[in-house]
Amino acid sequence: MRKLLYALPLLFAVPLIAQSAPVVPGAKDVARVTAGTYNTDPAHTLIGWRVSHFGFNDYFGIFGDATGTLILDPAKLNAAKVDITIPIGKVTTASAGLTGHLLRAGKDGGKADFFGPAPADAKFVSTGVVASGTTAKITGDLTLNGVTKPVVLDTKFSGAGNNPFNKKATVGFHATTTLKRSDFGANYAIPFVSDEVKLDISVAFEKAI
Repeated sequence: MRKLLYALPLLFAVPLIAQSAPVVPGAKDVARVTAGTYNTDPAHTLIGWRVSHFGFNDYFGIFGDATGTLILDPAKLNAAKVDITIPIGKVTTASAGLTGHLLRAGKDGGKADFFGPAPADAKFVSTGVVASGTTAKITGDLTLNGVTKPVVLDTKFSGAGNNPFNKKATVGFHATTTLKRSDFGANYAIPFVSDEVKLDISVAFEKAI
């Protein structure tokens, strides 16, 4: 009897705990996505890059503050359109020296090793979408370092819901691709630093219309 009396407060507490448990606002539920025009949430959109350093290990960095739009209709996914602008000059790495190298001017007025001190923004503009369920291959033109080349993004829908702070309908995606930096005129230290660059993209779009 005494054990039962001790247990009663716990039994009453269970439903109270369940009621107060926080609920994540986003979910991988395509039914939550509505048609319209979306703008990036720059503070929560990141483009990570990764290269092999001397064949020993990978080194990676991030481009942030990306801006752009997504035109999306869940009933016509293959008609979706996306464009993203990436401020290359805001590249971030764990090493101040490497970040400075990426953005330094070429020696004696020559061509910069990577981007130079005032690089133009990179831009991706989609040219086609092939969707299947919650994944899609997005083909588009990437302009970087003054060079435009086609790339394909392997994309996955990651969540949708309303942002709890600004109340805007939000959709999120992850995407990956691999490109050769030599295609975009960044040839420094190849092959000691790999020509292949892996991109890992995480983007949030907030509904505008």
